[in-house]
Amino acid sequence: MFFVYLIQSKIDKNFIYTGYTPDLRKRFKKHNLGLVKSTRLKKPFRLAYYEAYSSKQDAIQREQNLKLRAKAFKQLRNRIKSCFEV
Repeated sequence: MFFVYLIQSKIDKNFIYTGYTPDLRKRFKKHNLGLVKSTRLKKPFRLAYYEAYSSKQDAIQREQNLKLRAKAFKQLRNRIKSCFEV
């Protein structure tokens, strides 16, 4: 399986990162340990949302869709609104 995920900083509650990975637990742990350069200054994190795909290509496509299309991210955010209020 491949996972597309969103993490949120526990410090400022901002959504901070969208990514994909075949090992969600390992990748999330790396974010919280500060081993991911692009997110290390905003740790610790909470996993706000994830989707699972059986195809790597589908996961990559969804990740890019969320990163490059503001409308797609806004629709997702509205659908999972309560995840971002914690």
